[in-house]
Amino acid sequence: MTDISAAPATGQVAAEARRRRTFAVISHPDAGKSTLTEALALHARAITEAGAVHGKAGRRATVSDWMEMEKARGISITSTALQFPYRDAVINLLDTPGHADFSEDTYRVLTAVDCAVMLVDAAKGLEPQTLKLFQVCRHRGIPIITVINKWDRPGRHALELMDEINERIGLRTTPLTWPVGIAGDFQGVLDRRTGNFIRFTRTAGGATIAPEEHIAAADAHDAAGVDWDTAVEESELLSADGADFDREEFLSGASSPVLFTSAALNFGVNQLLDVLVGLAPAPDGGVDVDGIRRAVDAPFSAFVFKVQAGMDSAHRDRIAYARVYSGTFERGEVLTHARTGKPFVTKYAQSVFGQQRGTLDTAWPGDVIGLANAAVLRPGDTLYRDVPVEFPPIPSFSPEHFAVARGTDPSKHKQFRRGIEQLEQEGVVQVLRSERRGEQAPVLAAVGPMQFEVASHRMAAELSAPISLEPLPYQVARVVDPADADFVGRQVSAEVLTRTDGVKLALFSTPWRLQGFQRDNPDVKLSALVAAEG
Repeated sequence: MTDISAAPATGQVAAEARRRRTFAVISHPDAGKSTLTEALALHARAITEAGAVHGKAGRRATVSDWMEMEKARGISITSTALQFPYRDAVINLLDTPGHADFSEDTYRVLTAVDCAVMLVDAAKGLEPQTLKLFQVCRHRGIPIITVINKWDRPGRHALELMDEINERIGLRTTPLTWPVGIAGDFQGVLDRRTGNFIRFTRTAGGATIAPEEHIAAADAHDAAGVDWDTAVEESELLSADGADFDREEFLSGASSPVLFTSAALNFGVNQLLDVLVGLAPAPDGGVDVDGIRRAVDAPFSAFVFKVQAGMDSAHRDRIAYARVYSGTFERGEVLTHARTGKPFVTKYAQSVFGQQRGTLDTAWPGDVIGLANAAVLRPGDTLYRDVPVEFPPIPSFSPEHFAVARGTDPSKHKQFRRGIEQLEQEGVVQVLRSERRGEQAPVLAAVGPMQFEVASHRMAAELSAPISLEPLPYQVARVVDPADADFVGRQVSAEVLTRTDGVKLALFSTPWRLQGFQRDNPDVKLSALVAAEG
């Protein structure tokens, strides 16, 4: 394994960048993503006890799931950032929503990472949301580490899972560890790099770090019996099939190292941290809108990938998350906001650990900065110092669900308008308007219906402006030229509305209605919104 300190330093910025590992965990819902996030923080000693304490009486929310809806439903609704040290490295871990309705939020996070951990349920294998997020990673050239989770429960055969990943997504699997014991009887792993047996011991409820015992290969049979012999045979089969790790292939996206874990029991988590530190890529600057890479030791630059409000109910502020691409960040310095060309003062810079925050004085490439009360910042914005740069904007997903929002309290129309504007700026929903509907009846557009639930909850709980939502009978949106907008808007089962950025969207009741319109009106140009998957 390559030591992160092995490369020669060419200055403090480059040296600090080499210490960083910035990655996201992606998965289908219920694969154990937030539990793994918590386990990684636990093993790095960033927390003393895992938040997911099993058993209904003592169940707590994980550190990364802080919204009331997340705690109530037990799922991740919004992405969060966790930073903690491990060995000589600094880990920047971005937790993402697993639910497909929040794909846009996950995609924003994937614009800000250098690597992804793809979590696969040992019993279910590759699931639809996992496949979709893998395609996003492939499109963006993000290397993937695969983690087979929940090996403490009954599941499929390990070799069968490797075949599925190879066949369904064309990613060559190169396991670094191999399970000793079938799914449901997890004793430990064979470390294919050393040949040794790493035996795990359960702890009460998986709330504390599981002890590991490293046993030499010569003594492993006495410790694990026939399960060890089976693991050795299967590992030899993998080697004969060319499934040994190659770092260049991994970084190019052609192959993926694989690890076996039980995040709930904290089994195999140390191995994942070691792989992230030893094998995952360090920050390497960022590619701007002209396709030119800005080196890590260039003057400071950062990319805003998320805006989140409501993290502190006592202060009603909001945080803009910015990934540092180059240079050194110093709190209080004046940067330039690329979209407006105006100065931006960074007095209220913070480090973020889930919902917890602290003052941040300095940050380096790969780090995530929380900029408080940054009302002018939007997802996709660039900040820089001295030498101008602008990074590519974040494409919008094509919405498939639409609803008219109306305030239920007429006396709070100002709060209603401010709240809708805030949700739009954060990217919770897209907001469409028309003269016919008026300002007090904007149309909310979403990838999935749970976004409407989040919008309604936040309008009432955080913004004191409860709303009612009236679903609209549209399923498809297309960009339409302003010259054709009136004509399209007069069609049956269609409507044209304007997004806040001025783009006109034609909404159609069904894909078949859209196809019929295009067949009958070939001269009218309708364009699909930019697809995140490429």
